[in-house]
Amino acid sequence: MIAKRYHWIMGQVLIRNLDDAMLADYREAAERNRRSLEAELREALQRARPPSLARREALLAKLAAIRSMTPAGIEQTPGWRLVREDRDR
Repeated sequence: MIAKRYHWIMGQVLIRNLDDAMLADYREAAERNRRSLEAELREALQRARPPSLARREALLAKLAAIRSMTPAGIEQTPGWRLVREDRDR
């Protein structure tokens, strides 16, 4: 039997003209998080990743389902009022 080898092809990007202060901040964050600068930048890109159209539509559908759990005509308490009540206690 012939063994099959599977390889994931990963893309690469070269970004030029980055601000030195920004890079210093990412180097500091990488050190703090005990990972390489490359890993820190990869994590930052993952966190800031824009949703694809399919992911965006799925998220909007989930939000609509959550909103539909609240019965119509029920007045919601504004967040600022809840915070104020909690602070006044």
